[in-house]
This record gives sequence, structure tokens and C-alpha cells, in this order.
Amino acid sequence: MTDVERAREHLAGHTIALCKGEQVVTSDLRGIAPMLTLIGEGRDLAGWSAADVIVGKAAAFLFAYAGIKEVYAKVLSKGGAAVLRGHGIPYSCGMLTPHIVNRKGDGICPMESAVADISDPAQAVRALNSRLRELREANQ
Repeated sequence: MTDVERAREHLAGHTIALCKGEQVVTSDLRGIAPMLTLIGEGRDLAGWSAADVIVGKAAAFLFAYAGIKEVYAKVLSKGGAAVLRGHGIPYSCGMLTPHIVNRKGDGICPMESAVADISDPAQAVRALNSRLRELREANQ
């Protein structure tokens, strides 16, 4: 069984599953929070495979930045697929969609908007952290 197949198996009941050999990391955090948390902790994810419920351009940049080697997404946006393809990351998905919508369902996901004009994963990480800070401050 490949790492991405193992990650898909472990995705059941979680929002993301990462696998490398016998190592497995899962999370129930929503959106891009699991990857931002792992990156922020300095976790070395180079060579890991990921299975995620929703992958848009923002999540795809985080996978590229972290060195993820392969991705499965239940739902993948065309922008996310372009980022993965552009960084040489093989991917598969259950459903391909034009874009990722926000949680209210009435517009584009704010994380997708934050990286809309970005092409560099490191720049994307900075933009996503900045957008998260803005959203948190607005909700206080």
C-alpha cells in the first residue's frame, strides 16, 4: 500500500491525514489550520503524502511549501490542481470544482482570495498567516 493510499484510509473521520511509511498524523481542525499548525511547529513533512477533505489553491501552496510528495483530495479546486501540478506534486481527487467557497457558501473562500495572485509557496504562507490574523482581529 502506498503512503497516499494509507493517508486516504486514515482520512475517515478526520479533515486531513498525512502518512510516511508507518508514521501517520491526522487532524480534525478545519480549513488550512492543520497544515499551518504543522508548518508553524517546524514539523518536517518532506516526502509525506496527504489526504484532505478540501484542497484549494491555499492548501496546495501549503503542501508545496512543506514538501508533500503526493495529495488526494475529496474536493479539489482547479486552482489547487494547477499549484500541485506546477510544483510537480502528483494528485488525485474525488471531485474537481472551479473554486472553493467560503463557509457561508456565498463567496470565494477568504484563504483562496489571499493567495489569488501569488505563485510562490513561501509568499503564500506569509499571506495566509496574515489573512488569519486579520480575520481573528475582526472577530474579537
